[in-house]
Amino acid sequence: MPSRLILAAVALAAVALALPSTAQAAKPKRSYYVSLGDSYAAGYQATGQGQGRTTRKGFAYQLIGDTRRRGHRFQLVNFGCGGETSGSMLTRRTACAGLGPGGERYTGRTQAAAAVRFLRRNRGKVGLITVSIGGNDVTACAGVADPIACVGPALEGVKANGKVLLERLREAAGRKTRIVGITYPDVILGSWVSGAQADRDLAALSVTAFRSLLNPALKELYESVDGKFVDVTAATGAYTPLEQTTTLEPYGVIPVAVANVCRLTYYCQYRDIHPRTNGYALIAELVAKTLPRKR
Repeated sequence: MPSRLILAAVALAAVALALPSTAQAAKPKRSYYVSLGDSYAAGYQATGQGQGRTTRKGFAYQLIGDTRRRGHRFQLVNFGCGGETSGSMLTRRTACAGLGPGGERYTGRTQAAAAVRFLRRNRGKVGLITVSIGGNDVTACAGVADPIACVGPALEGVKANGKVLLERLREAAGRKTRIVGITYPDVILGSWVSGAQADRDLAALSVTAFRSLLNPALKELYESVDGKFVDVTAATGAYTPLEQTTTLEPYGVIPVAVANVCRLTYYCQYRDIHPRTNGYALIAELVAKTLPRKR
């Protein structure tokens, strides 16, 4: 081959190596997804009455695949801790006994401080933050004589603590990082299946607590830092009138809203507040839909 042609071939090869392929050029840049909060964030699931463990079937783990289909490449950094309240997020420094699989260990720091530290060190590299908190603050009210009266003071704590937490997260992450806060399925609706009138009254009251008290407070909190709020309660059908019924074995004829909770969570089966895999999948899908498509 003439030297002139050899030089041309070498030059073309060099250009080809220097330029990424179309597939490589289109591949989105990887960024961090930071999950904070309680046992929902950690992916806890029941395995029996009073038994359970954290799993990779939680919404934070399923969300990675959902967001990939929308053109995002996230690496999960999970600070979620089972049993966390809005107050303990800011005060607990002991080791978390309920971390999600592969979760971050931060003994000696609060969950909030550990997350803020990570965000500051990786400012500009975090594409998504999700927060799941407030549920443990109010679910204790289900066991008291006047649950609605109990929810009010509990919510004041959620609002005060949540304001501190979210402002710290926003300051550390910057204005461009998306913050998404979730609420919960109204698992207390599952009390209905016991057949006791007191449980059915509690189930009806729980709808009021979510729709008129907890969710408006959470929505206001997340939007105060330009975050998104995902109403899981509405998406799981909790506001369907209790007069609308269906048949679900082994419970027989029950309200549609109660049947939804039975299918999506373990509450009817074990009195456990956590979602089944399909329940977590729904939450992941709702969060993913708050993100823009990149392709």
